[in-house]
Amino acid sequence: MEKSCTLLIHFDKGTPAIANEIKEALEGNDVPAKIDAMKKAIMLLLNGETLPQLFITIVRYVLPSEDHTVQKLLLLYLEIIEKTDTKGRVLPEMILICQNLRNNLQHPNEYIRGVTLRFLCRLNETEIIEPLIPSVLQNLEHRHPFIRRNAILAVMSIYKLPQGEQLLVDAPEMIEKVLSTEQDASAKRNAFLMLFTCAQDRAVSYLLTHVDRVSEWGELLQMVVLELIRKVCRTNRAEKGKYIKIIISLLNAPSTAVIYECAGTLVSLSSAPTAIRAAANTYCQLLLSQSDNNVKLIVLDRLNELKSSHRDIMVDLIMDVLRALASPNLDIRRKTLDIVLELITPRNINEVVLMLKKEVMKTQSGELEKNGEYRQMLIQAIHSCAIKFPEVASTVVHLLMDFLGDSNVASAIDVVVFVREIIETNPKLRVSIITRLLDTFYQIRAARVCSCALWIIGEYCLSLSEVESGIATIKQCLGELPFYSVSEEGEATDASKKTPQANSITVSSRRPAVLADGTYATQSAASETAFSSPTVVQGSLASGNIRSLLLTGDFFLGAVVACTLTKLVLRLQEVQPSKVEVNKATTQALLIFVSMLQLGQSPVLPHPIDNDSNDRIVLCIRLLCDTGDGIRKIWLQSCRQSFVKMLSEKQLRETEELKAKAQVSHAQPDDLIDFYHLKSRKGMSQLELEDEVQDDLKRATGEFVNDNDDANKLNRILQLTGFSDPVYAEAYVTVHHYDIVLDITVINRTKETLQNLCLELATMGDLKLVERPQNYTLAPESSKQIKANIKVSSTETGVIFGNIVYETSNVLERTVVVLNDIHIDIMDYISPAVCTDAAFRTMWAEFEWENKVAVNTVIQDEKEFLNHIIKSTNMKCLTPVSALDDECGFLAANLYAKSVFGEDALVNLSVEKQADGKLSGYIRIRSKTQGIALSLGDKITLKQKGGG
Repeated sequence: MEKSCTLLIHFDKGTPAIANEIKEALEGNDVPAKIDAMKKAIMLLLNGETLPQLFITIVRYVLPSEDHTVQKLLLLYLEIIEKTDTKGRVLPEMILICQNLRNNLQHPNEYIRGVTLRFLCRLNETEIIEPLIPSVLQNLEHRHPFIRRNAILAVMSIYKLPQGEQLLVDAPEMIEKVLSTEQDASAKRNAFLMLFTCAQDRAVSYLLTHVDRVSEWGELLQMVVLELIRKVCRTNRAEKGKYIKIIISLLNAPSTAVIYECAGTLVSLSSAPTAIRAAANTYCQLLLSQSDNNVKLIVLDRLNELKSSHRDIMVDLIMDVLRALASPNLDIRRKTLDIVLELITPRNINEVVLMLKKEVMKTQSGELEKNGEYRQMLIQAIHSCAIKFPEVASTVVHLLMDFLGDSNVASAIDVVVFVREIIETNPKLRVSIITRLLDTFYQIRAARVCSCALWIIGEYCLSLSEVESGIATIKQCLGELPFYSVSEEGEATDASKKTPQANSITVSSRRPAVLADGTYATQSAASETAFSSPTVVQGSLASGNIRSLLLTGDFFLGAVVACTLTKLVLRLQEVQPSKVEVNKATTQALLIFVSMLQLGQSPVLPHPIDNDSNDRIVLCIRLLCDTGDGIRKIWLQSCRQSFVKMLSEKQLRETEELKAKAQVSHAQPDDLIDFYHLKSRKGMSQLELEDEVQDDLKRATGEFVNDNDDANKLNRILQLTGFSDPVYAEAYVTVHHYDIVLDITVINRTKETLQNLCLELATMGDLKLVERPQNYTLAPESSKQIKANIKVSSTETGVIFGNIVYETSNVLERTVVVLNDIHIDIMDYISPAVCTDAAFRTMWAEFEWENKVAVNTVIQDEKEFLNHIIKSTNMKCLTPVSALDDECGFLAANLYAKSVFGEDALVNLSVEKQADGKLSGYIRIRSKTQGIALSLGDKITLKQKGGG
């Protein structure tokens, strides 16, 4: 059986000490050896050993010792040994201890007295404590504060015992007298704590009597005062007005701990704007004045909570919160930006963006660690600001475009995505953005950034000069053609130094050959010889960034270059009146495409061009050779229309998420509403009046009403026994993060009294029972509410099982009623969440646990099956609705959720409709931990077989 424990010490059982060795060391005169032996004995006792033979040895050889360390260890030993027998009576040998404790309480040394008084705080045996009470009370008036403060705690502990009020009848009155005369801050705090715990009315009376001097009290006492105020106001909210004045006076205390607690107490007790503003200002001061990063993070959490419930007040403090960006810690900066982005309004947007621009410029000049990551966070924040308030885009877009060539690729990608979105949503900025992009394009070094920038050039170069500049920029970045060169003798030459005429190769004989697009051409034998040992002509930085990337084998970028040039040439045909110029541009583009195909099919690169990129470039060649109006419309209009649709869907998703976050409250028609203007205002302060108004508003809008209580309660009731059993039991299961509370109702359905009724529970999985089962007596046809607390340590499906055991007067044997199992569902721990596609892909690559579940369902529609899985797993579908619209017989979607323990759950669903109408495919689950992957897989397997 488990027992209460007041002492925890780490113990390595590698080489356990032997009882005889400990006994010999204790009997010796060597004090260090005696100390070591006592420590070993305490360790063994804490780890389940009994060591009954040591007690008399310790009484004989350790009790008389004058060494302070030995005496301290003796008290720890006495604290953990069993002092009662199986029937709860004090063991007779404990009488030997009482005299020693009395002597210690009258010892001339203050330390011995103090630690003995502290030891008495952990004693629960009345028979041992009772003879010591006179000595404890004498120590209340001792000259040394260390003894007085421990004596007060000892009195409090004795008074809290079951028979404590009989042992110390006048303890509260005595401690109140001590409190009025005590000068030591710690002793005063302990005295007030005793009144607060044991005689709350006296503590309140003392506080209200000395209300003007609270600000002069010590930090420790002020903390207890705040705790008292919270407790009193929870039980009687009508009296909070007079206590709020005390809290506001303590906001100017010199102790930061007191100020923090004041702000928290103020927020919990009052919703008046004045009080919330004072609390928010306090948090902002702490945020800027404290150097500890952990403190800053905790304060930011409190500010985040205030933002959710009192956004209007927090909006005024947005610049104060932004000053926390001065901290070099990335977590603090990230949390600060998250708070600020939700507080932006048309009034403060310009100030916020100006501050963010300054921070971006600081990252450019400084060489601090993780500057690139911080710059990326700032760019994302500015992007968010510009989307919400397009008018500020013009002030930041050109500054950010300087980072297109950033060495931090993630930061550069964020910039180019931001530019792509701004150029569409702000048509006025199109010309300046295109001009700047063409000027800075050569600086881009990342392939993904380059691809996105090329797409922008292809879609938004509309005028003749822009189109010509776009083509010229791409040609310049590609460098001179071809990308590799050979001589007739098979020796490599530098193509960038040869004249255009020198690029031709002498043909000695010709024969037909089939090209990649299926057309015929002639091939020379000399060319075969010449290409026998080709060599790449490496492009320098000056010769072009696209060339450098192409020569590394990035043919996806080559396909993007081909598409961009095709769009530019098609648009040139519309805006350029001169056919000669159009034909020249078309020819140059075709030459570039053919050169890329040659490079991809040559052996100079380790890997040949992939089929997709090859097909794309060949399609561009065909398109420029023969362009129809339908094709022209697709390339020049449909692509951009798809992008506009994507942006509108993204905006719609963000709006839906904001609506989901907003707290929707409904008032009941019969709820009581107090009319503020008809109330008596006599004796009420302005703060109390504001509080009344806020409470009435909350009541009127239904904020005090929790709709989920009644609606969901019935769904969470589980029947544990049958209706014909002599004892009927049902449980209401409440899951709250790390705790599961079982509220079990047990009903005696017999005409007999059930004695020693005990609810025995056991768990399977990462669940742990917190309390030992207790015995109850149940009268005939009566009921009993029993609560059981269970701790959860991971997101894994667990099972709770057990039985009810009882006795009756007629039957000597115990009766056992087996209970139904309670399955703790993983769905109680995970909730839908949102993340970007890039973050999803990153996590998918990193997570090591995967569970692959084959699709096995009677559902025949792909979208219906997807919706069924989303509903069953409580996950969020990240794939946009537009991507799932068309009927094609295939469906692939990504789902995401987060657990209360901060674990990520990723699901990829891929299904195909077979010829017989059934669905086949796989559902893949990935997570960082094994438990969530297995549990979610089991859940999906169970649910998908159930059909709809």
